[in-house]
Amino acid sequence: MQRESIAPFFAALQAANPTPGTELEYTSVFELLTAVLLSAQATDVGVNKATRRLFAVANTPQAMLDLGLAGLESHIRTIGLYKSKARHLLHSCRILVEHHGGVVPRTCEALQTLPGVGRKTANVVLNVAFGEPTMAVDRHIFRVSNRTGLAPGKNPLAVEMQLLQRVPQTCAVDAHHWLILLGRYVCQARKPRCQQCLVAAYCDFRANTPAQ
Repeated sequence: MQRESIAPFFAALQAANPTPGTELEYTSVFELLTAVLLSAQATDVGVNKATRRLFAVANTPQAMLDLGLAGLESHIRTIGLYKSKARHLLHSCRILVEHHGGVVPRTCEALQTLPGVGRKTANVVLNVAFGEPTMAVDRHIFRVSNRTGLAPGKNPLAVEMQLLQRVPQTCAVDAHHWLILLGRYVCQARKPRCQQCLVAAYCDFRANTPAQ
């Protein structure tokens, strides 16, 4: 993707969805952190279904600790890898209570000290909860960035660094959401819906695809 195409690429996404947001349900920073931690290799729909039950009984680090491992597992057992996620979540809750006064920290470095929280999860929390212009590169953003030519890279960190350089500052906070939604619903892995894509005119992949 040529640099001059980047601004109209995002302008088209913004015009279609001026106020994008996460599809995970939450009412606090801790609930968001929990939902994102549980979302690895799971759908947002599945996570929301489980967290509605979970947050009704435990929506703070201490309340989660009070549930105990068995209690937490019983609320999230419909989510893939729930046993390991439950262990990570409880360990994270203990760290939050003992070292952060029960408050979710606001730096990428501190967030990544929590078990089960990698760079992607930390960036999601910083972006969604605190409005930081981070780029949380999941499989959707990785695919879209490479396929369109927006920010090609061999690994998520390389793509993240490219996005931070190439995304206009005016779009930096919302770009993460637009790219996820584009990859989830249009620029899909096996069969991209190029004919329905609002930004096909700026996409390297579309430019190299024969007309149907």
